[in-house]
Amino acid sequence: MKAIDIIMLPVKDRQQAKKFYLKLGFQIVLEAKDPHGEDWIQMGFPGHSTTISLAGFQGLICETEDIEKEIKQLKIDGIEVGKIDDTPWGRFAWLKDLDGNSVCLRQIVEKDFNTVF
Repeated sequence: MKAIDIIMLPVKDRQQAKKFYLKLGFQIVLEAKDPHGEDWIQMGFPGHSTTISLAGFQGLICETEDIEKEIKQLKIDGIEVGKIDDTPWGRFAWLKDLDGNSVCLRQIVEKDFNTVF
């Protein structure tokens, strides 16, 4: 893993949370319907690559250049990782830490994320 890409924040009302974070100086990076019909609201500060997602659950999405290699090493280290989900906006594999917190590996694919939704 090379960077934290997205911090997923659980919120009750995504639109109200968006208004709050806009007041804090965040800007909208992407707002669209996800494949499940939910609002995907991703926000960040100008000039910084780490963003937040206003979501229905918490989690960290960490960027990796080679998801298969990363999973192989994690399994050697005794960490269970779920299957790889190939999507138009990246390849994802989820795992849980010892306290049940969600961590996701994300390998970015060449397609433009903004055109997927």
